[in-house]
Amino acid sequence: MRRAAQREISRSCGLAQSTVHRVLRRTREAGLSWPLPEGLDEERLQERLYGQRKKVRGKAEGARPDFGAIHKDLKKHRRLTLRLVWKEYRQQQPEGYGYSRFCELYRSWRKRQHVVMRQRHRAGEKLFVDYAGDTATVHEAAGPRAVQVFVAVLGASSYTYVEASWSQCLEHWIEWHVRALEFLGGAPRILVPDNLKSGVTRVSRYSPEINRSYLRMARHYEMAVVPARPYRPR
Repeated sequence: MRRAAQREISRSCGLAQSTVHRVLRRTREAGLSWPLPEGLDEERLQERLYGQRKKVRGKAEGARPDFGAIHKDLKKHRRLTLRLVWKEYRQQQPEGYGYSRFCELYRSWRKRQHVVMRQRHRAGEKLFVDYAGDTATVHEAAGPRAVQVFVAVLGASSYTYVEASWSQCLEHWIEWHVRALEFLGGAPRILVPDNLKSGVTRVSRYSPEINRSYLRMARHYEMAVVPARPYRPR
């Protein structure tokens, strides 16, 4: 198979090109081609490609991670990811769960925990906007320069627009809103900004005061502005 085709498979499946190349090589060695032979189920296909696999389920079950402690660590450390936690777990338990199974078990554990509030979003209703907590860096001839990262996310689909901004000033705040709406191809019914001064002049849980220029922009696109509740969310 041509390298261009392998790169396309890699992008569409979210796999490394080396993984795609290895699977294709195993397919050739197993004498398989598309379409697959009739009656070849998933288990038999695995055996043809990888041989008889050892069952380590019993060992993995005995090494079940402490998801309560993992959840606390993820909330405490901003840059900690589930993949990093899983790598540390596998160092301690080499025959433990694979990454996908580890994530599946963690998500299943989370669903069983107490939930303070579950939000249900209707398509096209809300657009959540804010600047990311961390800045990015642009390297110019004069030296590195920090930039703000504007993020807009649709509530129902989590479809996301991201763009770098030199500052959080009102002019840039409104400009990136316009560019986000152009990118999305429409305007939601409700804008939900964080309590940034460029958007919210006075923070209040019940009667926030919206910046006049920001409010005019929202009215132009027939959107309401409903800021997120102040203080730290749970």
